[in-house]
Formats: sequence, structure tokens, C-alpha cells
Amino acid sequence: MAKEKRSPEELSIDPAAQQMLIRADQLGIGTAFTRAADMAACNIGGSGMCCKLCGMGPCRLTKEGQTGVCGATLDTIQARNFIRAIAAGAAAHSDHGRDMAFTLKAVANGQAEGYVIRDVAKLRNVAAEYNIPIEGRSPEEIANDLADLYIAQFGQQKGKVAPVIRAPKKRQKLWEERRVVPRGVDREVVEALHRTHIGDDQDAEHILEHAVRTALSDGWGGSIIATDISDILFGTPAPILGQANLGVLKDDMVNVVVHGHEPTLSEMIVAASQDPEIIAYARKAGAQGINLSGICCTANEILMRQGIPAAGNFLQQELAILTGAVEAMVVDVQCIMQALVKLATNFHTKIITTSPKVRITGATHIEFDEHKALTIAKQILREAIDNYQNRGEAQIPDVREDLIPGFSHEYINYMLGGSYRASFRPLNDAIMAGRIRGVAAIVGCNNPRSKHDYLHTHVTRELLRQDVLVVETGCGAIASAKLGLLLGEAGLEQVGPGLREICETVGIPPVLHMGFDEADEHQRIGTARQTVKNFDFLLYAPLGRRIMVEVKGRTFAGTSLAGLKGLECWVTRDDVRGLGAWAKALGPGHEAAFVFAYRAARIDVDFDGRDVLCLGPDRYVFFCIRLEDYRRHMKERSVRWQTVTLSANHFRACAIDLPVLLK
Repeated sequence: MAKEKRSPEELSIDPAAQQMLIRADQLGIGTAFTRAADMAACNIGGSGMCCKLCGMGPCRLTKEGQTGVCGATLDTIQARNFIRAIAAGAAAHSDHGRDMAFTLKAVANGQAEGYVIRDVAKLRNVAAEYNIPIEGRSPEEIANDLADLYIAQFGQQKGKVAPVIRAPKKRQKLWEERRVVPRGVDREVVEALHRTHIGDDQDAEHILEHAVRTALSDGWGGSIIATDISDILFGTPAPILGQANLGVLKDDMVNVVVHGHEPTLSEMIVAASQDPEIIAYARKAGAQGINLSGICCTANEILMRQGIPAAGNFLQQELAILTGAVEAMVVDVQCIMQALVKLATNFHTKIITTSPKVRITGATHIEFDEHKALTIAKQILREAIDNYQNRGEAQIPDVREDLIPGFSHEYINYMLGGSYRASFRPLNDAIMAGRIRGVAAIVGCNNPRSKHDYLHTHVTRELLRQDVLVVETGCGAIASAKLGLLLGEAGLEQVGPGLREICETVGIPPVLHMGFDEADEHQRIGTARQTVKNFDFLLYAPLGRRIMVEVKGRTFAGTSLAGLKGLECWVTRDDVRGLGAWAKALGPGHEAAFVFAYRAARIDVDFDGRDVLCLGPDRYVFFCIRLEDYRRHMKERSVRWQTVTLSANHFRACAIDLPVLLK
């Protein structure tokens, strides 16, 4: 019996995608959706029960207790298949980092056309993490040393990859205990392949331990390297207005879609498209100009940094061509379907490959070289402009959605506390207070065997209803963008009351777009941490004194302040360490103090003549204790909660009024 054909509504929740699937059906053109429907997935291969690693196979294990010809068990075969997939992914992702490191090296030495160091602060901060000297040195000198360090991480054979030191301390300890700290990116990938050769590692758990180490070599090796360098060269993302979906294509402009993963190409095409010479060339061809848009991970890259619209995610690459309005689809590496070339023959679209590592039979190849980046980018755009005259009938869905992308962890940190007290503390406090239940990261791609965009957005919506803040990257982020979840005023209608309160107070959407930087923006989620606790306020006192203040809210349940009794003054050890670290880092002229704000719980309190702050029905009094006094006299309060306090006598001896502190 023939399999029942799924309707466009069953294939995708996206109305723009549905329109293009109808068009494909009318034109008799196949897509990934129809190919998936026509080809049943192999259950044996899908379960990892097939081994083809040697010439005695392939061996398919379908019966209980069955082994391969060599005796390999099902556990061993599945572990081998899994680690090989991880090794391939780690190799691909980390290779982006390697190329970015070489690009940074070229920029530092003035050998990369069109590139500049845009985020010097990020460069200095990252270099300082690795004890690379920064004082009195030019950005280029620092960048050269950082590039050398990062290049070395790929061929390193012993020790541990340098970026691991930036992981949370508890996580580092766990990795060391499990012996999965990566030694070098290339070493772990090579060893994964070696272990899974016939006759090598045949203990499933042992294989999977190395799978973890191989994955970490990417996440805390190549990926974080790529993310750092992209920020340094192209600027750390910050919120910017953008749009998403196929409706971003333009009838009267040369449409160029960039697709893949490498920002060195896409960022330079953005720059070239704004060149007056190129704009004039497009107008001479009869177009109003160049309209750039992105597909897949490159879409997120240029969206979060430049505001260039996203035409869609992975399963929309064919659908963009089906509009008939795309002059050129420029691709580099990863997630690019070979079917694009054949599909493009039905229209005028040129598929242009650019990577020396990737070619597609039948595509136009213009090899990209970072040393001549701007020149080659202009060449690619001229190729697209020359193709504008060949455009036939176009059908562009009038479907697009506004969004706010670019919430890098650096910007979220700043947004929650400002320049002097940037911190995740307000978010953590909201979680501890129960106003929101946590933060979830959603990362992933599309699959035509399930409804396009449905799973990502279904999980996202359920989490939002449960008061969980969501951070997203990759194709899942674009799926949420197309639903309006990345725009505060639209998305807040779909969230729980606690999360809505936080989003409205801070001014953020309920789903934060963290971009997709060379398949590595997910790394931002892993590095969103604070190594030093931030203070609350910086007070400017006479004679140029600056006082860093940590405010602690407490309740006074007594009836009189005459003897300064019953005043809780505990803090955490992190509070003490954080203030001390800031005082040392900012140097002379900076002081630190705790300010305890006591709310009177009773109406009959004798304030002993002290100043009282009235806020509505609440009354507050303030006592200050300088950090050096607190640190000198503090004692353990709770080992479990890592809190310290002062005795009543020491509190009375050290506590001063706020005006005294500011004198």
C-alpha cells in the first residue's frame, strides 16, 4: 500500500515554507521533504547496529546475542559508530577555529585584506586569561601572540587545551577526575579513529569516555577559539533589530544568500555589498542594489553582528531557490545539500562554492582566500549581479518576522548590572526566589522526517509557560524567531507570570538569541559565568575617592536600635572575595564596604535618633562596615552555605552611618 502523502501543513509549521512546498509540487520539483518521504530510514543503521569498519563486513546485528564476524558485540559497535560521529563533528567544528586562528595571525601581521581588530577590549580580556602580556603593547602584538597560542592547541600532544581553564572550577575538577580533559584537538580526533579501527578498543564504556574527551576538545578547544576570534575581528554581538523568513528576499534587488558556517567569508561579503562601486554596478544592471540574507548558521552570524536578515534555517535552503528570486547562493562548509545544484537548474540561481575543502559537482567555484578577502568578495557579488538579468518569474512569500538577536553572554552580563556591576546576579536571585524556574539552552537543526520547526518551538513554548528563560542558537533560534518569540512585546504573551515580570523589568525577550558563530556560538552558553562576584554600586566620595558597595537587605525584628542588638550582618565568602578582588584590581583610590539595609518589621521601633528612609509603608536604616574591618573580624557562620558574620561586639565597633562612610 502506497504511503499517504503528507500535506504542506504536516511538513512544516512555517507558512512561508508551506507556500514554497506547494510551488515545488506544482512544478514537479523534489526537495528534502519529498526525498525523506520516498526513502524509508534504515532502522538498523539508525540504531547503530551496523558495522562497516573493515572488509569482513558490513555486519548487521539484528538478533539477540549476535556479534560481528570479528566478535564485536552490539555495545561495542554502537559505541564505535557514536564516537566516529563525534570525531567527525569535532573535526569539522574545530577546523573553523583553526582557520580563524590563521586569519587572526594574518590580520595581526597586516596580511589579511579588509579585516581589522574590532573588539580590542575582548582581545585584551582573552589574552589576559592566558597570561599573555597586554600592557604597553599594540593590539596587533597581542593578537599575534594569541593566534600563536590558539594555533598550537590543535597540534598539542600533552597537557590540556588552554581554554579549559575558563570552564567553571567544579566542572574542571570533574573532568580531571574522569580523565577526560582534552590534550589537543587533533590528538583526540585521531585517537578516536584509532580506537575504533578493527581490533582496537573493544570496551564500550572505555570508548565512550574518549567520546566525551573528543567532544570537549571541540567545545572547549576549537569552538571557543573560533568564538573568541570572531568577536575580536568582527565585534562582540549586542542586541540589534533584524528580520527572519523568506519574505526578506526583494523583488527589485540582487538577492545573494550566504549559507554555511564561516564568518570570514560572510562578513566580507557584507562589507563588499556596501561598497559604492558594487552598488553602482548593481544599479547599472537594473536592480536597486544588493540584498543580502543568510541561511542556516551563517544567517545567525551576520544577523547578530550586522542585522542582515535570515532567509531561513537548514530546511529552507532549497525553498529559497524555489522562490526564483535568488541570483546566487554562496556556500562554504557544512549543512549544504548537494541537491542545490540540480534544483538551481530549474531557475537562474548560481550555486557558488568558496572553500578549498568543499566543492560540489556542477557548482561554480570561486575560492576564498583571507589574504585577498575583499577583492574575492566583490568578484562573487559581480557574478551575482551579472545573473540578475536572467531572473524569470519570482514568487516570494510575504512572510517575515521582526526579532532582536545578539544577546552575547557579555551583553547579558552588562544588561543585568551595567558597566561597573555587570553580573548574572539578578538572574540568579530570580531563580533562587522562585520567580523563574531556571534557564534552558536549546541548540539544534531541522530534520525533514519530522515537522519542520515544530519540535524546537513546541519545547520552547512549553518551557516559557513554565517560567523558564530560554537561550537559543542555530536553526532552533531561527525557528523561534519566525514565531515572534525573539521579540519581547510579542513573546511575552506566551510566558508564565514570573518570567514575564523578569523580562519586562530587565527589558529582554523570553527567548534570547545568542547567535551562531561558525557553529560555535553555543560556546557562549558554556562561558556565561563570573569568576569574580560583582559589587552593587560605585559611590563617588570627596577627594576623588570611589567606594564599591555591596548592599545587603536584612530585617530588624527588635524594638530599639539603642544597643545595636539583633542586627543580622552575615555575608557569603564570595561577597568578601569579590569586593577584595575588585579593590585590588581597580587599585589606589578605590575602597570597598558592605552596606546593610535593615527594614523595621515592627511599627513601634525606637530608631535611637538615626536617619530613617521611608519607602511606602516600609522604613529602613543603614549601617556600613568597611571591607577591611569586616574581613579582619569575620567568623564562620555556615560551612555548608559558605557564609560568615561578625559578633555583636565587633558589629558595634565597626558599624558606621552612610554619611560617615562618604566623608
